[in-house]
Amino acid sequence: MKWVFGKWEIICIVVILGWLLYKYMMIVKIYTKQEEEEESGGGGEVKPPRGSSGWPLIGETIEFIAAGYTSRPVTFMEKRKSIYGKVFKTHILGRAIFVSTDPEVNKVVLQNQGNVFIPSYPKSVIELLGESSILQMNGGLQKRLHAIIGGFLRSPQFKARITKDIENSVKLTLSSWMDRNSHHPLYLQDETKKITFEILVRLLMSVEPGEDMEFLKREFMEVIKGLICLPIKLPGFRMYKSLQAKERMLKMVRKIVDDRKTEMEKNEAKGSGLPNDAIDVLLRDTGESDGPQQRLPLDFISGNIIEMMIPGEDSVPMIMTLAIKYLSDNPVALACLVEENDELKKRKDESCEGYAWTDYVSLPFTQGVISETLRMANIINAIWRKALEDVEIKGYLIPKGWCVLASLTSVHMDEENYKNPDVFDPWRWEKTGASVNSSKFTPFGGGQRLCPGLEFSRLEISIFLHHFITTYTWVAEEDQIVYFPTVKTRRKLPIIVTPRRNH
Repeated sequence: MKWVFGKWEIICIVVILGWLLYKYMMIVKIYTKQEEEEESGGGGEVKPPRGSSGWPLIGETIEFIAAGYTSRPVTFMEKRKSIYGKVFKTHILGRAIFVSTDPEVNKVVLQNQGNVFIPSYPKSVIELLGESSILQMNGGLQKRLHAIIGGFLRSPQFKARITKDIENSVKLTLSSWMDRNSHHPLYLQDETKKITFEILVRLLMSVEPGEDMEFLKREFMEVIKGLICLPIKLPGFRMYKSLQAKERMLKMVRKIVDDRKTEMEKNEAKGSGLPNDAIDVLLRDTGESDGPQQRLPLDFISGNIIEMMIPGEDSVPMIMTLAIKYLSDNPVALACLVEENDELKKRKDESCEGYAWTDYVSLPFTQGVISETLRMANIINAIWRKALEDVEIKGYLIPKGWCVLASLTSVHMDEENYKNPDVFDPWRWEKTGASVNSSKFTPFGGGQRLCPGLEFSRLEISIFLHHFITTYTWVAEEDQIVYFPTVKTRRKLPIIVTPRRNH
């Protein structure tokens, strides 16, 4: 038996080494071919970007990841940009790619005229989400979903209702801090997630706090652990556990969708009224008004409800957390923010009126703080796309089949685009008249895949900042920001809060 086990072990090693050698030879062949084309091309010929393939097999992955654990993750990009230009080729995370740090090139990739670029994610993401995921789909169906969800999130009726829900969730969490021991810190990164997860689930499928909410929260944490892992679907491996958790979530979500559909059919004669959540919106949609009427399959709706949770689960609580971190390190900015929000609170107290969503998003310095936090610690630090055909952009040739990594963080931290980019300066949004729609500011992506929830996200962050700084003062402990694989704080930002006695 020992001899048989050793034999199979040797066979596996040989197969793996053979596969790695094959992949390496293919990579070398691709780069060699490109270098020969560059050297033989005429002076005016459009060529692929220059660059380096790094070490055999691993490429430049180690340096790329190491930069993500420093205070300046863009050093990896800056070093290569200084040698090869704003668009260069490299080999990271097991893939030969072109990296763009040029806002104009990024804009073309994100706008994706003619649908020549499609999403391209690591294999673990594809395995976990599936080919029909909203993050993977392209073309007419993607535009359809983007339009109906975006329209729902931008509607005044939705904003009015969700404003009250967010206020209640924020106030409930803040009130739970009142009885804490003043010498023991709370971890803001965890606390903000408590707020945003419940709001997100209510927005998507109207689940209220309780057993179902706790079940979804527990299983969802298991799902997202598998987004970056070895794509091995065998018992004991991370991918297998995440897929099992997703199946359990799907079972619950599909029941909610089925029940909602049955209820909708019963009430059709009475009139549909306004949609309450994303499930309502997706169930009611029948496609193009001037084309064939076709409702979305129930399995498709259930799967994408779960996948819509992924981009919203981490981004908003992290911006809340990082805004507090940056403000803790900048007392002048904090004082300006407190003054602006105290004035709003005073007006509301004197008039005895409730807050409208317009009250929150119309505070200029507060919006500047949010924009500056998004610029300095962009949660979506880059976007992966693959070219379906040869594409020429700004004098560069992107060959068919090659991936482009549009680096959003590099643009946000470039001195050509922002003066003193490493400095937290909310006033820059007033002084320079910087536009949130500029190609040099893309925290929510761009083009036809611009995040449909960007206005909702700003509203949620604005409400949290207002009620937090008008309720508490705080002292933040020392903490550092980590930028790989996503932006987080090392210690979850421990803070000690003290209620403001004059409020």
